[in-house]
Amino acid sequence: MDKPMDAAQIFQRLAELAGAYRDGQAEGGYVTYLPPAELARCLELDRPAPLGDWDEIFRWVELYLRYSVKTGHPGYMNRMWSSANLPSVLGEMVTALSNTSACTFETAPVSTLMEQYLLQAMLDLVGFPKGSGQMTTGSSNANLIALLIARNQASQAKNKGLFAQQELFAFVNCEAHYSFDRAANVLGLGSDHLIKIPVDEHGRMRTDALEAELARVTANGGRPFFVCATQGTTVRGAFDPVAPLLPLREKYGFWLHCDGAWGGPVIFSQKLRAQFLPHLEKADSFTLDFHKMPGTALMCNFLLLRGNMGVLQQALSAGDETYIFRSEADGSLRDLGTLSLQCGRRVDSLKAFLDWKFYGRAGFAARVEDCLSLAEYAEERVQALPELEMVAPRESFNLCFRFCPPAGVDAAALLQAIRSRMQREGRYLVGTGFVGGELAMRFIATNPAIGRPEIDAFLQTVVQSGKTMLAEQAA
Repeated sequence: MDKPMDAAQIFQRLAELAGAYRDGQAEGGYVTYLPPAELARCLELDRPAPLGDWDEIFRWVELYLRYSVKTGHPGYMNRMWSSANLPSVLGEMVTALSNTSACTFETAPVSTLMEQYLLQAMLDLVGFPKGSGQMTTGSSNANLIALLIARNQASQAKNKGLFAQQELFAFVNCEAHYSFDRAANVLGLGSDHLIKIPVDEHGRMRTDALEAELARVTANGGRPFFVCATQGTTVRGAFDPVAPLLPLREKYGFWLHCDGAWGGPVIFSQKLRAQFLPHLEKADSFTLDFHKMPGTALMCNFLLLRGNMGVLQQALSAGDETYIFRSEADGSLRDLGTLSLQCGRRVDSLKAFLDWKFYGRAGFAARVEDCLSLAEYAEERVQALPELEMVAPRESFNLCFRFCPPAGVDAAALLQAIRSRMQREGRYLVGTGFVGGELAMRFIATNPAIGRPEIDAFLQTVVQSGKTMLAEQAA
C-alpha cells in the first residue's frame, strides 16, 4: 500500500496544477464546448471511485478545470466579472484553509479587524466618514438589506409586520437589476409596490416621471419610502443622476439608495467619479462589487451607509443573540454577525484586503479608466464597420450593438445565431440584452486579458460569422 499523501504534498500538487491552469488561460478556446449530455458522459460523475484516493480526487479537479469556462481567456466577454486577481485568489485559498466564520471576533479576530479597516477606507472614499456598513454576499443581498433598512425606518414593519400598515412604495429605474423585484418579494412588499420609472433616451431614470409617481402614490394615501438610483445599469451602463433626487427626498422623505454594483468602482478614479457620480456623498446608502471591475475573487461586496452603525443594528438584529454576540466594555460593537442577515459569514475581507494592499486606489483607478478607454475604442470600431451598428449610444462601460441584417432577415434571430456559433466554437462568450425592445449584443471589457487587438479580432469574428450565416441561409 502506497504511503498516504501529507498536506504539504497535496498542496504542492495543487500548486502545480493551479499554476499551469492559470498560465494557460489564453490557450485554445475559452471553453471546450460540449452539449450537456455529452459533457455528462465525459465527466462520468456516477463513476465508482475508491475512497481516500488522492489520485482520484485530482482526476476530478483536472476534469473540472478542463471543461470549465476560462474566465481569464480574451474571448470571455460575457459577464461583469472575469478571472480573479492573484492576491485575492491567495486570500480565498487561505480563507478556505483557516475555515472560520466572520460572525464573531473570537472566531475571526483578524478578519474582523480587516473588514472594519476596509469598510472605513471605503466610507472615507465615498464621503460617508461617520457612516457604517458591512461586507455582503453581493449587491443583490446589499440591495435587499438597503430596502429592509428603509422599510424599517419608514414603518413599524419589523415588529408589527406589514399588516394594518400604511402602504409602502419603492421606486427604481425600469432597467434596474432584477434583485429589486426579488427583494420586494422577500420583504413582503409585493411587485405592485415596486414602481418602475421610465427612462430617457440615455437609459437614465426620468426625474419628471418619478416625481409624478411620488405625487400619485402620496395622493392615494401611500408612503414613498425608497428610491434607488442605479449607477451603471446592467445592459446599457446608464447612471441615474443623484442631484435631481435630493429635493424630492427632502419633500417626500424617502431613503435614497445608489446601486453601484457595476459602475460603483468609478469612485476609485477622481476623474470618473466627477463624471459619473457627482453628489454620491449625499445618498443614504451605496453598494459596489469588488468582484466586478476591480477583479477580486467572487464574491466580494460592500454595503455602505451614511448613517451610523445603529441603523444597521436596528434593521438586522433580532432574537436572542446573547449566546454568541458580545460588545466591548464601552458598549461598542465587536461582533459583525449582529449586523448581518445570516449568522455564518464568509471571510471575504482577506481577499479584498490583499487586493487593496497590492493595487491600492491608484491601481484600481487605472483599471477602471482602462475599461472605459477600451469601451470607447470598441464603440469607434463598431461605428467604422459598415456591417455593424450601435443599438443605443454608449453611456459608460457597456457597448450595445448588432450585426446589420439585410431587409427581410430577423435581426434578433440572426444575432442569437451568431452568438451561439461563437460560443459552440469556444471562441467568444458575449452577452445580449434588450434596449428599447431591440436585441443587442452587449460587449463589456472588464477582462484584463482584453485589449485593442482582442476587440478588433472579436468584432471581425462577429462580421465574418454574420456574413457566413447569411450565405448559408441563401444557399
